[in-house]
Amino acid sequence: MTTARRSHLVWDWNGTLLDDLDLVVRATNVAFASAGGPVVSADEHRVRFRRPIADYYAEMLGRAVDDEAFGALDRIFHEAYRAGLTSCALAADATAAIAAWPGSQSLLSMWFHDELVPTVHTYGLTPHFARVDGLRAAVGGGPKAEWLEKHLAELGLDGREVVLIGDSLDDADAAGSVGATCVLYTGGLSDPARLRASGHPVADTLTKAVTLARTLP
Repeated sequence: MTTARRSHLVWDWNGTLLDDLDLVVRATNVAFASAGGPVVSADEHRVRFRRPIADYYAEMLGRAVDDEAFGALDRIFHEAYRAGLTSCALAADATAAIAAWPGSQSLLSMWFHDELVPTVHTYGLTPHFARVDGLRAAVGGGPKAEWLEKHLAELGLDGREVVLIGDSLDDADAAGSVGATCVLYTGGLSDPARLRASGHPVADTLTKAVTLARTLP
C-alpha cells in the first residue's frame, strides 16, 4: 500500500460527502420563486452555479442582487434547505473513501458552523476528523479561500501538506490560494464538463478521488 505524498486531507461537505444536489436545487427554486424568478433544473444549476452566489442569483433573476436582496434570498434558501435536510444521504462511497485515506483528515464547509457540526455528528463521521469547520457568518455566498486559510491555521498545517477533495472550482481556487492541491469530484453540485476543463485532477467517485489524492505531488 502506498502512502500519501501529502499528509492531510480536507473534505468538502455539500455536494461531496453529502449527496444534497436535489435538495439544493429545490431550495434554490424556492428562493427564486420568492423573487419571481425562473425554475432551474439540476443540470442547469450545475452549469451556471458559481460564487459569489449573488452573481449566480443575478444572472438567473435577470437583475442586480445587492447585499440586502441577497440576504433575503439566502435566508429563504436556507429555510427550505433545513426543511429537507433529513432526506439527504451521504454519497454512496463516502465512508469507504474516508477509510481509504492513510493520514489525518478534516472537514471544511461553507454551510453554517453551528448547524454543520451536529449534522456531521448525526452521520457518525465526527471521529474521523481532526477538525470540523463551517461558515462563521450570518450570510454566506462568498469564496472558500479565506476560510480554508483559517482552517489550516487552526490545525497548524502548511498548505503544502494538504490535499482538498471538493466538487467545485471554488474548492480548487481555495486550495491553490494556500499552496494545497485539489481533486474535483464530479458527483456534486458542479457540471462535470466544467470540472474536467479546469485542468485539475477529476474523479467520478470519492474512492477514486482519494486514490488520486494519494499520488499528487
